[in-house]
Parts: sequence; structure tokens; C-alpha cells
Amino acid sequence: MHRRRTEPLPDNIHYGRTLKLLWPYIWRYRGRAIFALALMGAAKLANVGVPLVLKDIVDSFDPSVAVLVVPAFLLLAYGVLRFLTTLFGELRDIVFARVIQNTMRNAALEVFRHLHALSLRFHLDRQTGGLSRDIERGVSGIRFLMNFMLFNIIPTLFEITLVMVILLQRFDAMFSIVIAVTLIAYITTTLLITEWRMGFRRKMNQMDSKANTAAIDSLINYETVKYFNNEAYETSRYDDSMKQWEKAAVSSTTSLGLLNSVQGLIIATGVTILMFMAADGVAKGDLTVGDLVMVNAFLLQLFIPLNFLGFVYREIRHSLADMERMFALLKTDAEISDEPGAEDLQITQARVSFDHVSFAYDSRREVLDDVSFEIPAGQTVAVVGHSGAGKSTLSRLLYRFYDVSEGSISIDGQDIRNVTQSSLRRSIGIVPQDTVLFNDTIFYNIAYGKTGASSEDVIRAAKHAHIHDFIEQLPDGYESVVGERGLKLSGGEKQRVAIARTILKSPSVLVFDEATSALDSATEKRIQAELEEISSDTTTLIIAHRLSTVIHAQQILVMDEGKIVERGTHEQLLEQGGLYASMWALQKQDSGTHGRRNSNEEQD
Repeated sequence: MHRRRTEPLPDNIHYGRTLKLLWPYIWRYRGRAIFALALMGAAKLANVGVPLVLKDIVDSFDPSVAVLVVPAFLLLAYGVLRFLTTLFGELRDIVFARVIQNTMRNAALEVFRHLHALSLRFHLDRQTGGLSRDIERGVSGIRFLMNFMLFNIIPTLFEITLVMVILLQRFDAMFSIVIAVTLIAYITTTLLITEWRMGFRRKMNQMDSKANTAAIDSLINYETVKYFNNEAYETSRYDDSMKQWEKAAVSSTTSLGLLNSVQGLIIATGVTILMFMAADGVAKGDLTVGDLVMVNAFLLQLFIPLNFLGFVYREIRHSLADMERMFALLKTDAEISDEPGAEDLQITQARVSFDHVSFAYDSRREVLDDVSFEIPAGQTVAVVGHSGAGKSTLSRLLYRFYDVSEGSISIDGQDIRNVTQSSLRRSIGIVPQDTVLFNDTIFYNIAYGKTGASSEDVIRAAKHAHIHDFIEQLPDGYESVVGERGLKLSGGEKQRVAIARTILKSPSVLVFDEATSALDSATEKRIQAELEEISSDTTTLIIAHRLSTVIHAQQILVMDEGKIVERGTHEQLLEQGGLYASMWALQKQDSGTHGRRNSNEEQD
């Protein structure tokens, strides 16, 4: 049975805390925000004025009033007020557009920047599909919240207040009481039903994120799915989440029908009672026909925006939940951060020292135990050992993806924990074993090592990595797109692109982590000779499993179970007859077997 971790939406949304996080983005444009609110107020004043002018127009037709023609200024005022209602609303949107879009951009940018600042540990645990969907929904939530809370909820409350004041001044208090009771019943019912419906929406979002994560994970690992003939399984796994999403979506839609029906009943009841009261007043002569029309117009203006209250309340709550999840990413501890006042790494000789370094990814299992060695300036040190010995962890610690548990790592006597991460990583170049490329052109992927590099620099680096001729043979040359994670290229081609990218960077310290593991023997020899030339005067750390790639190193460290058990040159280690010697003999034996097999295949 396959189980995958899912992260539910928060049930308890911290409204104040979330809005407080949003406030600094809005405050940058406080002038525009205040002006937009003023325009919104003007639009509502114009909107409230329409029924008042309409009453006077209708009353002017009353035969008991000695008016020969309808005053032209009333008709003109009616038209102007209608236009101003629209104009002020549109101007408000124009003025506030920059506030909304800038807030969305800056919030998304800050989250994106923070995600890149988070530790490798976080990114190894993340689910990319769900994470991207959280950011997408969080940004959309900002837009919705700012639009509807500022320009729907607040304006509606403002308009209700104005209408209640007018009705109290012009009519019997019972009119205001009926409207108040209707509004209270409407709002209370809407909030209660919407709160109940939120459970379905949470479930929808949870299943949406889960399905999206499964889909992206499956598509990224397309080849693995094919290798194991698991298309049906992946489809079933995706459909399991979509079935639950469908069930929650159906419940959400049907409950919306219930909400709309109840809202319609309350509004119809309130309007009917008020119209009976107004009609009775007209019949008794206490009210004019214009009063009846005005009351009806006011009610329409009040209840039309209230029709969206359930939707707006639900979406505002949901937007706050989405924003909280997005802003929660900003609260995630970066784990690895620059010390206050940290200065840039100053490279003089590029001498690297590991001093009694111990490290554990998990407190229950130590990966490195009291590791000490030095890479003298301009020299090459290789680290070899069986899988799981802790070799690649050295490069991760040197790059400061993690901090050491004990001991220290220094470059030219400067503890890497006391310098800025940016300057540290700018000084180190790595060719990793698992090369992942951007879904862009070959030129882009090589030039990524030094943004802004010229075409000549990129081509020169490609030639050093022995990949220029291959690129030239492609139909689109350097403009060939490599596909998702570089899947259009072979493992060896990807690795040579990675080598070219690192060569272009021209770092002070080089790290080769199984840099030629995906290359054939002939290409490996050519690349190996090139790497030796490149690293001849550069401080270099080589992490390798294939011992033939490290025999030129000035010092070879042999690791086993997180400790350095042997050290020396290739010849010295062979003379010791220890672990290195046995590994060398075994690999030579394997190499001879492969050689004889290839020879036999050629004879066949």
C-alpha cells in the first residue's frame, strides 16, 4: 500500500495576523489607497442620490401637483448621478490597480526569494506541486481580498448606513426596523450556512493540492513511470484525489443552491413587507408614489450587493486561508543564514580546511565523524570510498547547504559560517553527479554559470568540456532546447554541459562529485585530461567512486562509515594494502572482465 503525506488546510485562520502581514504591502501605496476609498465613497453617495432624484421625478407626474412639465434639471441630475456612479467606480479601479498588482507582485517575490533562502533540508522534504499551488492561490487570494473587502464589504456597509439615515428622516421608524431585521436575518443566515460550507471548500483545496502534487510528480518522473509500466497506477492515484475533490465540489455546489434559496426567501419577505407598508402609506395619503418608488429603488440597491455576501464571505475566508498558507512559508526557518555583519569571503590562495568536522542529517545517524583534512592552495585532493561513506556530504557542507554539527570548515583561514553565503558560493564551482538542467536552450544552461557571459566565452567553455562539436551538429545548435530537467540529452551530454557551465564560472575552488560517472570510457579520458588541466592550478576536491579518475591527485582520502581511514598518494595507498588497495584490485578486475566481454562481442 502506497501512502503519501498531505498537508490539510488550516481550520483556524488567524485573520488579524494574516491581514497584518498584508498591511505593509498596501501601506507603500497609502496615498493611492486613500484616494481610491474617497472615490468609492463618492460613487456610493452618487448611487444613494439616484433614488432621491427618481422620487422627485415620479412625484412631478402627480396630477395634484401643478407642474406643467417635468423639470429638466431633475432628468439631467438623474443621468449625471447614474454616470458619476459608474465613473467614480471605474476611476477607483484605475487608481487602485497599481496597489493590487504591486502588492501581489511583491508578496509573491518575497515568498519566492525566501524559498530560495531556505535550506536544502526543506527542499528535499517539499512537494513541488502542492507548494506551487499554495503560492498561486495565495497571490490570487490577495487580489480577491483587496478587491472585495475594500470595494464590496466596506462600501455596502457605508451605503446601508446612508440609506438607514435617509429612511429614518423621511419615513416611519418601522421602515428602518423592517430593513434592519431583514439585513440581520440575511447576514446571520448567510454566515452560518457559509461557515458550514467552508468544510467542503477546505476538502476541495486539500484534494486539489494533493492531485496537483501527484500529477507534477508523475510527469516529472515520466521515464520511471514508463520503465515500470505504471501508467495505470499513476492514473488511478491521480483519480483517487480527483474523486474526493469531485465529491467535495458537488457538496459545495448543492449547498450553494440551499444558501441562495434561503437568501432569496429572506429578501423577498423583507421587500414584500416594505412594499405593503409603502403602498398602504400611499393609499392613506401619507406617502407619495415617488416615496414608494424610492423605497423600492433603495431596497434593490441594498440587496443586489448583499446577494453576493455569501460568496464574498466564503471567498474572503478562503483567501485568508490561502494567504496564511503562503505567508506561512515566510515564517519557515531558513536554518542556514548569514551571521549579523557577515563579510564577503576574501580569497587569497583558496586553501580549504576541514577541522574535526562531524555531521548528522538526523540525530539518530551520524554521517561524518571527526573528519580533518586540508586542500592546499592550487592542489587536488580526492575522496573515495564505498556508497554511503559520507563523500558527497563533504561538498554539501563546503557549499554550506548545511552547517557542521561539530568542528569547522574554513577557506584561507575564514570560517565559512562567518562569511556571506553569496560570496562563498560565488567562489566555488561544482559539477554534481546528478546533473539537472533548466528547460531552456543549451546556450542558456552553459551561460547560467556566469550570467551575462558572451557567446565567445560560452563556446570556449563548451570546447573545454568537449561538447562544442556535438552542439554544432544539432539542428538548432546552441539554441537547442534540452527539455524538462535536460531529458532530451543523454546522461553524458548533460554532464558535459554541467562541466562547461562550471568552467565558465571560473571559480577559485572546484568540486567534482562523480563528474564523469555518466561518460563512456573514451570520453571520460578526454574529459579527465581536460579537468586535470583546468584544475592544475586550482584548489580542487574530487569525490569519486571510480578510482582511475583520481590517481593524479596529490592526496587521496579513503572514507568508510563517515571516517577517514586511509590517506596518501595513489602509490602510497597501494603499498599500504588496505581498503584502497582492495578497491583498486576489485575495479581493475571488473575493468578486465568488461574489456574481455567487449572484445568477445567485437569478434562475434
